[in-house]
Amino acid sequence: MREKGEKILPENLRELAAVDMQTVDPEKLVDIDSVEIRKDLPIPERVNDFIEKIKNPYCYISHGIVVKISFAGERKLEDCLQACISMET
Repeated sequence: MREKGEKILPENLRELAAVDMQTVDPEKLVDIDSVEIRKDLPIPERVNDFIEKIKNPYCYISHGIVVKISFAGERKLEDCLQACISMET
């Protein structure tokens, strides 16, 4: 388990991405609607803060439904999150 504020390592993200949506316990997932994006932080810190809050950016709850996302591998997750979070400002 990562400590608060600890940088997210690629191997941690690979482990989170490997979560099986069919066997994951929905009670342990975070509802993305409850996650507040800190617009006062620089984008790299904002991404880390978001991942700390959501716990698993690949598998979470949205409107009561378990959501599992994946990427084609053309861009790193952090780059995709930065693009999404920067739209929030």
